[in-house]
Amino acid sequence: MAGNDDTNVAGVFRSYMTPAAYTQRAQADRTVCDLHVPPAADSIIGHCEYYYRPLGCAYSETVDKVSTSSAWQTVKAFATSWDPWTDEELVHRLLYRREQLIPPNCTDSDWSRHSNFMMRHVGCGHRPPSYYISYGYYYCSHYGAELFPKLSLAGQAWLRSARWWLQKNMEKGLAQNMQGQQISMSGHLPDSARFSMGVPQYQLELDEQMFKDFAFNTHPLAYLDGGIARLPPTDLARIMMQPRMQEWGSRDTAEQVAQTVWGATKAWVGDGTDAVSSGTDTLVNEVLYFLMRK
Repeated sequence: MAGNDDTNVAGVFRSYMTPAAYTQRAQADRTVCDLHVPPAADSIIGHCEYYYRPLGCAYSETVDKVSTSSAWQTVKAFATSWDPWTDEELVHRLLYRREQLIPPNCTDSDWSRHSNFMMRHVGCGHRPPSYYISYGYYYCSHYGAELFPKLSLAGQAWLRSARWWLQKNMEKGLAQNMQGQQISMSGHLPDSARFSMGVPQYQLELDEQMFKDFAFNTHPLAYLDGGIARLPPTDLARIMMQPRMQEWGSRDTAEQVAQTVWGATKAWVGDGTDAVSSGTDTLVNEVLYFLMRK
């Protein structure tokens, strides 16, 4: 906190009294550290800009100019090392509209989870989770855009639905962290995925690794609730053929996928068109594992 442990205190400002003849202006630092994460507007859920908007020049100059083969490594390095407060163009633009970017259910054209975090943490040293730029915005806007036209109508519907669920689940987790120290979530389909993790209240966005762990725990829920187990084998194969995804290395949640996907697909046997009855349940498992690698 900015000099105060009360989460209701948005900031601290210190002023100094000096003699009238003293012409040198006293230094007064203003900091804001608002740990309360307001809910996003329903209208932004399902859009890539929910995570981040490249409003300044830093993103385009760093990420958009590199070759396809090195793009993913570049964006990961950029997201973890970039200090957005060094981008004067971005900072000026956001601070000018700060009061519009903080309220709950904000529909301002500059709003994103990334910009909202910045305007709630001014001068206190906190940086937005790198996930918002890398696994969030970049993955959504680049991988999704490249894959979408290659999929069947069913595959395109899954991609839109999974994106919506990914962001809806993130909203649920952030809201739960405002209420207590436990985040618990389960999918909306029978025998779907579920997870639970302890997170200190108000701290989810402030811990880089914890936030990434939380976000990746929500991925199987989103992919399954989006209907991945009902996709035709051609769509499942195209998902795994994406070059940007093949650049991903290790996995954090393979155990989660292994424990949940079989129960989820088994529960959806019915009209003869789902993954189990069509004999593609093994392929579904492989695709989910592939999607969860990073």
